[in-house]
Amino acid sequence: MANTCFTTSNVIHYPNHTNLLLFSFNSRSFSFKKPFSSSSSHFSTPLLSLSFSPLEPSPCFRLTSASTAPVECAPLEPDFNFEQEISRLKSLRSKIADSKTLAPKLAVLDSDLRVRAFFESRKKSLARLFAALNLGSRELFLFKCLVAAGQQHVLCSGMEFAESEELQSSRSSVKKALWALVEMIESFDLSGDGKRLEKSISLGLEEDRIDDLRKLIKSLGEIEQFYGCIGGIIGYQIMVLELLDQSTIERRTTNWSRSIEETMECQFLEIHAPNGIDLSKSTEYASQAALWGIEGLPDLGEFYPLGGSADRLGLVDHETGECLPAAMLPYCGRTLLEGLIRDLQAREFLYFKLFGKQCITPVAIMTSSAKNNHKHVTSLCERLGWFGRGRSNFQLFEQPMVPAVSSEDGQWLVTKPFTPVCKPGGHGVIWKLAYDKGVFKWFYDHGRRGATVRQVSNVVAATDLTLLALAGIGLRQRKKLGFASCKRISGATEGINVLIEKKNLDGKWAYGLSCIEYTEFEKFGIPSGSVSSHGLQSEFPANTNILYVDLHAVEEVASSDNEKCLPGMVLNAKKPISYVDHFGNCYSVSGGRLECTMQNIADSFLNTYLSRCYQGVEDEIDTFIVYNERRKVTSSAKRKRRHSDSSLHQTPDGSLLDILRNAYDLLSRCDIELPEIEDNAKYANSGPPYLILLHPALGPLWEIARQKFSEGSISKGSELQIEVAEFLWRNVQLEGSLIVVAENVMGATRNGSNGEPIIRYGQRCGRCKLQNVRVLNEGIEWSCGENRYWKHDVQRFEALKIILNGNAEFEAENVTIEGNHNFEVPDGYKMKITSGESGLKVQLNQIEPIMMDSGSWYWNYKIKGTHIVLELVEL
Repeated sequence: MANTCFTTSNVIHYPNHTNLLLFSFNSRSFSFKKPFSSSSSHFSTPLLSLSFSPLEPSPCFRLTSASTAPVECAPLEPDFNFEQEISRLKSLRSKIADSKTLAPKLAVLDSDLRVRAFFESRKKSLARLFAALNLGSRELFLFKCLVAAGQQHVLCSGMEFAESEELQSSRSSVKKALWALVEMIESFDLSGDGKRLEKSISLGLEEDRIDDLRKLIKSLGEIEQFYGCIGGIIGYQIMVLELLDQSTIERRTTNWSRSIEETMECQFLEIHAPNGIDLSKSTEYASQAALWGIEGLPDLGEFYPLGGSADRLGLVDHETGECLPAAMLPYCGRTLLEGLIRDLQAREFLYFKLFGKQCITPVAIMTSSAKNNHKHVTSLCERLGWFGRGRSNFQLFEQPMVPAVSSEDGQWLVTKPFTPVCKPGGHGVIWKLAYDKGVFKWFYDHGRRGATVRQVSNVVAATDLTLLALAGIGLRQRKKLGFASCKRISGATEGINVLIEKKNLDGKWAYGLSCIEYTEFEKFGIPSGSVSSHGLQSEFPANTNILYVDLHAVEEVASSDNEKCLPGMVLNAKKPISYVDHFGNCYSVSGGRLECTMQNIADSFLNTYLSRCYQGVEDEIDTFIVYNERRKVTSSAKRKRRHSDSSLHQTPDGSLLDILRNAYDLLSRCDIELPEIEDNAKYANSGPPYLILLHPALGPLWEIARQKFSEGSISKGSELQIEVAEFLWRNVQLEGSLIVVAENVMGATRNGSNGEPIIRYGQRCGRCKLQNVRVLNEGIEWSCGENRYWKHDVQRFEALKIILNGNAEFEAENVTIEGNHNFEVPDGYKMKITSGESGLKVQLNQIEPIMMDSGSWYWNYKIKGTHIVLELVEL
């Protein structure tokens, strides 16, 4: 029976009437101090302050200890000492780093008692094993690093051997490893020729175990190489133990000063809610910034961190039963990855309409081996012809997997012999990995100097002008990093953006924007409960992981040979890690893995001043932040909704409602009547009130899209899908389903010089005009239980469907179209629907040859001041 252990967490109570909180630390005590008065504070909202000098506790705050739910786990070994183990490993790391070649590095490892005990008496047998498997000194070095790091059980986990009850209770990993290795090696028949040897090995160590051993060697090699900047395998384990030790200190005591002082390297730290441009209020500046972003598109690249395992999404291929990564989620009729590319192409189409030039943005995609992520992403891109962008405009690079560890003692979790539980190492590895794989040079070869970053699960990040304004400001003002942010809401598992002010140990003052992950709130004394109007979290904006980065600035940090190239290293051990061993037994263990956070590279961009800055510092520093309405910045499809779950937050169902709210905001200002979307709770047990899905190339800026729509109505229960960029809606009443789908939404694809299909923006686009039209049909079968609205997988009674092949055109004017209709217009033709004596009058005429590329009409885009004005040109 497992022992039950309890952990405690510190709960900070503070008066609801205040929104200021000051913390003070010294090496032996933790205390609170009353916040600065408004007259003495140099910032308007100083929210959190850490200073390393003794201060008296304030009676207005109190610190209490609260018990969390019991966790089934084994207690710490009585002789396990974090500090002693960390000290031992740091000494080893230092000696290995001082050794220039492999031989002296091995000698350093051999001097370690743990390594010597494991390997010394097995030299001859191990030599034969290494020879049989064609292994060498490099592999031996990796194994010795593994053992030195205290993870020898990885070599023998799950092996069955006789062991007394007393030995089992001792939990001696070294002894277990020795016995298992003895049994493994002594089972080999090492006499005879090579074939007999190979057969003997397979009898003692099955073929799949040999494969697992080779995979382990590959994995250890990747960890040693990638984390070489912190000491490889041993450095990885040091960081794990340090973070676990900090977590233990924070849980069991109130002395947090040591970890914070080491992390921040400062004598004073104050955290503020950052000031920035609110795009929803500063509308003229927002329009100007968006224009800067469009003009700067040829200078921009795009980063997509797709390597996460997305366990909460629970996505499974129903045909094969294979677990799938988030990029493959079928959302609104396409995968999430296709949605990212579609948004990007809409911006490129806008660039073409304004400047008449083709612009193809290079896209760097970080993948991983989790759930065959890399394979699925590559296959999708190949299947879709690299989205008509050319293979050379994509760079896929795979992040290494890292071992998951127990939160109790940092032991690596294993599923079977030679097979540790591995997970992606967080999106923060993207910068170092990009440097290692030559991605920055690849961007420079494409003439890029900046890049935007967005995550695949955020389906609204490109809404209206948020992303363009972010990039425009970054390029125009030559900033090093920018955040797109919004208001935080209750229940969101997201970090916060902060303005850091700190006094360094050299007496200089440093300022910059950064992020604190939600898993680190306790470390900084921020209550991690729900956000209330008076809570400390409500003062800070949400971190959304939508970034602008200057490529040269980021590369300089990523190329550094220290831990700066792995920003924001955290170990979140609050969520259980579930896995299945080779016997089919299921486990759920409190643990985590070393993760990096990509947005915390901002910590390397702090600006220093000789004296404290009292105002205007945010206009001068190298980092910046922009705000917008939350549903124009972030709404994620990152967790599967359970049937019993009444909350739609961060589910595909909930994010669809935000898309519909955006559609309401867009269309209602075009004099189109439609029902407003209510609170999510209204739709927890039903479908949405209607479906409206609009292609982003209709804008993507809303001021553009609003010039294509005017007057009319969309009734409750209706469906509107517009997959065409050259579109006109004038006084249309919709009651039912209207679907317009163009083969060439933004242009036709033509084979390039190397034979690849490349999209040619503006050429041979499909076009649709609807003027004074009433659409009336039965539409969606809303009572059908098989409908999956967020997938746009629905059953319909009737619909008006318009399919435009190639450069086909469709027009309907002064007509009521009732019932089920499917109008498919062939390439090179124009169909016009009007009222006839006995119903609908359908005319189908060939487009004149001179108009084949441009069409019989088009929207002409012009820049006037800070705005874009459309003119309808008819030929």
